[in-house]
Amino acid sequence: MKTNDAVTRIMNGASWEEFCDALKRAGDVILRDGSPQDPFDRAEGFRYLSRLTRVALESYIEFADPLAPVLRRPAHETVKIGADNPDNYYQSAAISGAHEYRLWGTRGTVHYLGFGTYAGNYGSSARSGQTGYLEGRDLRTEADGSFEIRVSCRQQPGNWLRMEPDTSSLIVRQTFQDRVGERIAELHIGRLGISAPPDPLTPEAIDRGFAAASAYVAGTAALFADWAEGFARRGVNQLHQLDPAVAGAAHGDPNIRYFHGYWELPPGQALVIETTPPPCEYWNFQLNNHWMESLDYRYHRIAVNHHGAVYRPDGSVRIVVAHEDPGVDNWLDTAGHRRGTMCWRWIRAAAHPRPSTRVVELTDLSIRP
Repeated sequence: MKTNDAVTRIMNGASWEEFCDALKRAGDVILRDGSPQDPFDRAEGFRYLSRLTRVALESYIEFADPLAPVLRRPAHETVKIGADNPDNYYQSAAISGAHEYRLWGTRGTVHYLGFGTYAGNYGSSARSGQTGYLEGRDLRTEADGSFEIRVSCRQQPGNWLRMEPDTSSLIVRQTFQDRVGERIAELHIGRLGISAPPDPLTPEAIDRGFAAASAYVAGTAALFADWAEGFARRGVNQLHQLDPAVAGAAHGDPNIRYFHGYWELPPGQALVIETTPPPCEYWNFQLNNHWMESLDYRYHRIAVNHHGAVYRPDGSVRIVVAHEDPGVDNWLDTAGHRRGTMCWRWIRAAAHPRPSTRVVELTDLSIRP
C-alpha cells in the first residue's frame, strides 16, 4: 500500500474500522452449522477468538518488525492453536529472508529442541510452509552448552538455519519429557549488521498490521474448524494420520507424524486408545476441544507422553479417556468437555502405527490395564 493511502486510512479511521469488521466476521466460524450448538462450546469458541486476537496483535503490531526481532511465546497456557502440545515451550520471531540473523544461547536439558523457518501464515494467501530446519541434536555446542546459529539464505559454516527469500518467521519448539527435571534452552536473536534502535512507528506499519492480524484471526479459526469437522466426518472416536504435506503447510515439525481424530463421549462411557510404541524419541497423546485448543493442562491431566505413561509388560500402552477417574493407569480427564479433537504424535519413530480406539462402558474397565 502506498504511504499516502496508509496515512489517509489511519487519519479517517478506515484501518481500525476494517479491523473491527473483520473480527466481527470471524465470529461466523463459531456460529456456522458444523460448529457445536451448545452454550459451553460456543463460549469456548468466542474465548478462542479473543485469544487469537491477542496473539495476532502481538505478532503483527507489537513484534512484527523483522529488523528488530523478538522471541515471544505464540502459544502457551492461555493461547492455544492447532492442537498445541502441552509438553512444548513454543517461541517465535518475525524475520525476513532479505536479512541475516544471529541466534544464540545455551542448550539447556530439554528433551527435544527444533528450530524452523517458515513462509506465510494462517490467513495469508502467500505460500505457506517450511523453508529451513535445524534440530537440537545436530547443534554444535561449546563445553558450557552455549551455541550460536546463523540464520540466512546463504549457507554458513557451523550451525546454520536456512531461510528462503520469502521466509517470514522463526518457530522454536522445545519439548519436555519431564517438565520438573528439565531446563529449556535460553535463546536470544538479533539481526546482523544493526546497532541502531528500531525506526519510529509509521502509519503504514499499523495499517498493514491491522489487516494481517484480522486475516490471521479469521484464517486460523476457519482452518482448524475445517480440520475438526473433517476429523468428525472420518469417524468419531477414531485416529487417522494427517498428510505430512498438510502438516508442513500448517507449520508442523518435519520430524513429527501426527494422528488426529474427533472424540465424543456421553456420561458413563470411556474411550480406550491402545498401541505398542515403536522405538522413537518421543510420543504423546492429548485431548483438545472442538476448536483444537489443548484442554487446560494447568489443572487437569489431559495428556500423556512416552516418559510419564504406564506400560503393560509386553511394552504396549493403554490410555483411557473418561469424564471421571475410573481408577486405571493412564487416565485422561475430559475437563468438563463432552466432545473435541485429539492428537497422537510420534517424533522420529521407527514406524507410525495407527493407535486403535474403542468406546466402552466405565463399568467394563478393569483396574489393571
